[in-house]
This record gives sequence, structure tokens and C-alpha cells, in this order.
Amino acid sequence: MPEVTIYIGGRGFDVSCQEGEESYLHSAAKMLDDEARVLSDQIGRMPEARMLLMAGLMLADKTAAVEDRIREVEAQLAEREAELAALRAAPAPQPERVEVPVVPASVTETLAELAARAEALAGEIEEKAATE
Repeated sequence: MPEVTIYIGGRGFDVSCQEGEESYLHSAAKMLDDEARVLSDQIGRMPEARMLLMAGLMLADKTAAVEDRIREVEAQLAEREAELAALRAAPAPQPERVEVPVVPASVTETLAELAARAEALAGEIEEKAATE
């Protein structure tokens, strides 16, 4: 089992860890050391046990805040997933029916008369063009 020296609050501690976990231990020690340095800067020198306790409590507070935020995000995610599932399960919307206006019969008759006159005029123009 590897033995590692970590430094927290300017003090060295020899600790053992599982093979391959040295980097994790150093990372965790750095987090604790960062909190201990904040305490040392604010309060000054203090007994080792008190420094470790306060630094651990500060990390625990940060961890609790992160866990609260994770729960909030997970709740929002669950809401969005439920909304998405409901949308996928809903039937496709029906296309809106467009009302086609009805053309009054008098307009249709007038258009038919105009078309007949235009054809008659076209026929007359073709006859005159053919005779000239």
C-alpha cells in the first residue's frame, strides 16, 4: 500500500492509500489545503485539529450546495423528459381546414360570357388575318 505525504495548511501528513489512487488523494488534499489556507489567512495560526475540522466543514458546506443544485437540475430534467414524452405520445396535430370561398353563380356566368366574347373576337381577328 503506497504511503503519500500530503500538505494541508502548511503541515505535512503521511497517509496510506490504495495502489493507483495517489492522484485522487493529492487532489482531495489540495481541496482541503485550499480551504485551510483561507482559514489561515482569515484567522491566523490555529491548532491542527481545529484547522482540519473547519476546512472539512467548509468543504462539506460546498458539497451540500452542489448536491442541492444537482437535485434542482435533476428535477428540471425530469420535468423536461416528462414533457418530451407527453409530446411524443400526443397525436399529430390535424391540419387546419381552409374554407374555400364559394363563387356566386352570377360571377361564374359573367366570366363565361366574357370568355365566349374573347373567343369570338379571337376568331374574327384570325379570319381577318387569314384574308389579308
